[in-house]
Order: sequence, then structure tokens, then C-alpha cells
Amino acid sequence: MKVTGLGAVVTGGSSGLGGATAEALAAAGAKVTIFDVNEEAGLAQAKKIGGKFVKVDVTNEESVIAGLDAAEAAHGTSRILVNCAGIVMGAKTVGREAKPFPMDQFRKVIDVNLIGSYNVLSKFAARLSTAEPVGEERGVIVNTASVAAFDGQIGQAAYSASKAAIAGIMLPVARDLAQFGIRVCAIAPGIFWTPMLAGMSPELQESLGSQVPFPSRMGKPEEYALLAMSIIDNPMLNGETIRLDGAIRMAPR
Repeated sequence: MKVTGLGAVVTGGSSGLGGATAEALAAAGAKVTIFDVNEEAGLAQAKKIGGKFVKVDVTNEESVIAGLDAAEAAHGTSRILVNCAGIVMGAKTVGREAKPFPMDQFRKVIDVNLIGSYNVLSKFAARLSTAEPVGEERGVIVNTASVAAFDGQIGQAAYSASKAAIAGIMLPVARDLAQFGIRVCAIAPGIFWTPMLAGMSPELQESLGSQVPFPSRMGKPEEYALLAMSIIDNPMLNGETIRLDGAIRMAPR
């Protein structure tokens, strides 16, 4: 699918992987709407790329519906969705003093990373299902999994569960939406530089990057965006989760 002139929505699009993807889409001629809870960063990013920002909580159905309404009013039918909104909360299943992982934190990670992604994609797809096709397809959805879906480390039970579920829904959702000509894929990034890592020391960031076989560094957000653009462009990519990790396989810690 050629993106020029098409409406696109990027969740978590104010920075990091989503920010880079919003930039790549806009540079290719798409009309981009950013969904994010960070209003200040979202407005700045939208201004930078000539797009639109809407403050959206992906876990809230009414918020998502309002966001999709705003995107459609500004840019017409949204044909492309890239779900990058996500959070990380690390804790061992049983931590110090024999305390279990707090269930409110576990639910929060699942709520944002899994349910939030599904909330947006299902409502996005329902609207798109009645639009006229563009060539042989109506649109494309790209979700964000993680190598933690397959190589979860100590303390990543909630995060790994949420990202494994994103990988797990790819095929059934792609099959569900095939009748409408809507493709669905996911990207499973390895160790990428994102705002989540910004607080780490340069030494720790370098140490993390050195674990990657090749290239021996952290991934760049624009490399995630490059794969997202390739998925959008290639009509035979569907129902697949693609690792983007420099051949790393994560150790237990």
C-alpha cells in the first residue's frame, strides 16, 4: 500500500518507536494523527511533522472512539494504524520478603500493552471495513510486540505476557480481517533506544547494546519505522510477527 495521501494513526506517536514511525509516514506523504497521553510531547511532534495530535488513552473505549473521530475529521478515512503505545513495569513473581508481584501493576501492563492495542485496532478495523478498497486492500495494521514475548527475562512476567499475547493474536486477527482486505502484522523489537532507556547511564546503555550479535548496538527508532514502512508497502506480509533484534536472544537477566 502506497501511503501518499492516506490517513494514518500512530499510538504512542509522540516519541520513541512511535515518534519515528510518525515521522517516516509523514515524510512519505501520509496524513498522520498521533494518539498519546503526553499532550505536550504529542503536540510538539505533530507540529514537527505537519500532522494532528489527539490526547487518547488507549485503554478507554470512549477516548479511542473520540480519537478516531478526530482523525477522520482531519484526514479522511484512516488506512494505516501503527500501535506503539506501551509501558514497562518490572517485578519478580515473588520478590523480597516473599511478596508477590502486585496485581494492580500486572493488570496495568496487560491493560495498556494488550487490551489497549486491541481496543484501538478493533475499532479502527470496524470503521475501515466499510470503506472503499485502495487497489486490492483497504488498509494495514502494525502492532508492537517484543523479543520479551519469546525470551522474557527475570522480572518481566507481566511485560512478556502482554507482548506474547500481541504475537499470539496476529494470525487470528489477520484471518478475521482478511475478508475486508485489512492486513495485520507485528514487530518484535529487541534492545532499542527509547525514552524508557533514557534514564540509564551511557555505560549501561553501551553494555546493553554490546549484547546484540550484529550490529552490536541498540536499535534505532528509525530502524523500527523502516520495517513498519516495509510491512505497509508489501501486500504479502500478513499475520506475522517479525523479530527486529540483530540476532539477540535474551539471557535470563
